[in-house]
Amino acid sequence: MAKTSTDLTEGALGKQIFLFSLPLMISNVLQVLFNMSDIAVVGRFAGSEALGAVGSTTTLVTLFTGFLIGMGCGVNVLVARYFGAHKEKDLTETIHTSAIACLTAGLLVLLFGVLFSHALLSLLHTKEELIKGATLYLRIYFLGMPAIALYNFGNAVFSAIGDTKKPLYFLMTAGVLNVLMNLFFVIVCNLNVAGVAMASVISQYISATLIIGALLRSRDEIYGLRLSDLRITGHKLKNILSLSIPSGFQYAIFQIANLFIQAGVNTFDAVMVEGNSAAANADGLVYDVMAAFYTACSSFMGQNYGARKKDRVLKSYLISLAYSFGFGAVMGILLVAFGRPFLSLFTTENVVVEAGMRRLTIMGFSYAISAFMDASIAASRGLGKSLIPTIIVILGSCVFRVIWVYTIFAYFGTITSLYLLYVFSWSITAIAEMLYLARCYRQQMRNMEFAVMSPPYK
Repeated sequence: MAKTSTDLTEGALGKQIFLFSLPLMISNVLQVLFNMSDIAVVGRFAGSEALGAVGSTTTLVTLFTGFLIGMGCGVNVLVARYFGAHKEKDLTETIHTSAIACLTAGLLVLLFGVLFSHALLSLLHTKEELIKGATLYLRIYFLGMPAIALYNFGNAVFSAIGDTKKPLYFLMTAGVLNVLMNLFFVIVCNLNVAGVAMASVISQYISATLIIGALLRSRDEIYGLRLSDLRITGHKLKNILSLSIPSGFQYAIFQIANLFIQAGVNTFDAVMVEGNSAAANADGLVYDVMAAFYTACSSFMGQNYGARKKDRVLKSYLISLAYSFGFGAVMGILLVAFGRPFLSLFTTENVVVEAGMRRLTIMGFSYAISAFMDASIAASRGLGKSLIPTIIVILGSCVFRVIWVYTIFAYFGTITSLYLLYVFSWSITAIAEMLYLARCYRQQMRNMEFAVMSPPYK
């Protein structure tokens, strides 16, 4: 084993999961804070119109980056399973096939985004005074999609082998440079929304270069990346796509539904749109802290399932769920209590702050509920099941949210009735995901009992 890898099949789970998740948590928070710097610098130094333009792209940016993150989650599960089972040939083929698949996905997203940015923003009924700046920001931002894909591939590999520190160091380096470039491009060069988009793209390529370089330098390890081995292995590609594509859509589906929510927000005045854009920054902050435990859930369950450690599989899910719920609840309450200072980071206008508080008040008491849904999805993925959870998400979060927008919101016509759909859709989807997970767990444990009668993996 490499010195940077960690055996997740032995030791105290509660402590292990927390220590594993902590670098991921810090990494995710830093990533959100660095992304917030785009909004903060634009709002502070370029005005509320530029803030609204960048904020109007949030749902679309999250949709496509979420798909690439989901691709990485599928890679993480397979790498963790083969690493835990010590299946070196399968591990090597999976890693090198995944690198090509993830890069290809990033290039396809880039092409789609550059071609259809304006059309997508028009479908969202983006305000006329905001759409020009929003289109410019989005087209530049999409140039960084291949880098995002490669970084998430590398992050998935390192997380699967138990090393969550390297991605943190790389992200910190790129993130600090991102903030400095934001200030330089906007204040010194007066590039407005184009400046923050350029800073984001450059920092994304820096982080991708660092993490891919680390994998190349680890070429002597079983998880290392070797240029000579970069090829697509057919049956491994099928396995990767069967997990990664549904995982990617799980992330994207929420944002597809959120497109309808954004369209609902856009029916209000510009102040409400700008307040919603500022408050929505809290979503990423809380979700990404909670997401650290979902990654831990998949990684721990994947390694222990591969190593046939039945007793640790279920415990990994329950402990990850408890951590994610607790952090979501605490952070939500803190955001409600300190919402106005938080929103003041993004705008100097009191009316925009008050509009943002309407979202924060509802969401702050709702975030923790999403843990039951997302932890269950991560657990099913860790057991190698990704398609059915995706279908449940489509029905429970996408279809349900669209129906809500065109019925409940259409009837009441208030921003409160729009924001309440989050907690209701999370609750319904969570119940279905937990029921499926219970069935999936029983089935996979029976399979493990049969498998344990055969010789262990070599």
